[in-house]
Amino acid sequence: MKDIFFCPEESNFYSNCLENFALRNCKKSECIVEFGSGDGSPVINSLLRNRFDGVIHGFELNTSAWKAANSTIDEYNLSHKYIIHNSCLFESSQIEGEYLVANPPYIPAPDRDIYMPLLFGGIDGATVTNELLSLGYENVVLLISSFSNPKSTIEYAKAHGYCVNSFLVLPLRFGYYSSEAKVKKHIEELRKHKIAFSSDDYYFLAGVLFKKRQEESVVDLSNELAQVMTSLVN
Repeated sequence: MKDIFFCPEESNFYSNCLENFALRNCKKSECIVEFGSGDGSPVINSLLRNRFDGVIHGFELNTSAWKAANSTIDEYNLSHKYIIHNSCLFESSQIEGEYLVANPPYIPAPDRDIYMPLLFGGIDGATVTNELLSLGYENVVLLISSFSNPKSTIEYAKAHGYCVNSFLVLPLRFGYYSSEAKVKKHIEELRKHKIAFSSDDYYFLAGVLFKKRQEESVVDLSNELAQVMTSLVN
């Protein structure tokens, strides 16, 4: 369905990041909050592969995706572990949780008139990502694109008391949404200004665990992440 985000490679990567950075670290009945659940498949696949005794509260504005997700949740009897709200996290009463997780909208464009407007990440692609880092959750797992001003996100995270605790990187070929002529042209302009980093065909997608700084001795991989995310250029 064209009105529901579909990219199996990206969804599988998001699922792996959820498992490595969140689910496997949860030792008790903890709560995870998810922004932008889509059709729910990444979380559902992760729950089916892992023992997790807590609850994941997802938020999804796309009603078609929300209905599809709930249908699959019911099919696998996961309604006690995965609850998706058909509303916006930013406009809802904040749910307390040990983790905030998201594959946020990161498509940069001059405006939201693109193939799927809900994927619009602002002029530089980092707007929604940075807003999520302002919510104050102790642990935040995000997917970050190298063509969506990754340097600004790393700096924004630092300014809000986060360090990069762990990250994984996946090279991705430009897909259906990022190859739209309007979007690709805009990314080219961002590349000229060293805001976007990619080759003509590929970009990097990083799954990142941001943790609030508890002590100065904590490992911070911010510089390493910045180096990787800005390394892909022609």
